[in-house]
Amino acid sequence: MKLTIFNNNGIKTGRCLKFKKNLLKKENNNIIYLEIKRFLFSQRQGTNKSKERSEITGSTRKIQRQKGSGNARKGDIKNPIFRSGGRIFGPKPRNYNFKLNKNLKRRVIKDIINLKLKKNNIKILEDFDDKIIKTKLVFNLIKKLNINNKKILIIYDIYKKKFFLSYKNLKSIKILSINELNSFHLANADYLIFFESAIKKILKINIC
Repeated sequence: MKLTIFNNNGIKTGRCLKFKKNLLKKENNNIIYLEIKRFLFSQRQGTNKSKERSEITGSTRKIQRQKGSGNARKGDIKNPIFRSGGRIFGPKPRNYNFKLNKNLKRRVIKDIINLKLKKNNIKILEDFDDKIIKTKLVFNLIKKLNINNKKILIIYDIYKKKFFLSYKNLKSIKILSINELNSFHLANADYLIFFESAIKKILKINIC
């Protein structure tokens, strides 16, 4: 499979990237699910806490006698059946993280890229940096690539200051470096835009 490389104006450069056939294999949906679940769980603080009966400030005096009143037994004012009483089985601080192997994480990233390749939802840009900071230039590039009004993830290897500052006002676009790349943002984007140097590092490909 071949992907055309575009320049900063969204015009074909005449060069392309050739992917090996063994790259386009069947994805493992189970490990994709586990890795995205791991990423989302790691974003949780796990600091929710409610006070139980023993942690509430209040009198421990028995409100009414145990028998003879005709009502249910109640205990003290901290009983969970009363307003401002303790909470039964409330949330406690906990760690939501769970571990997956590094090799599995790398495989999931490749599997998601494979899936996007099959759907033709990947674009390649040559390595460049804009001369001026202007959002209109970036908007025109996205429009030329026919992917405007879509959720877009741009992956880079070498930081390009003026190019990235031009993207700040476009809410539908997210930018990540190779080191920040994760399965959730890859799967969540409608289209992936790779800079040439970035995709070469992630996948084994040839220029034609």
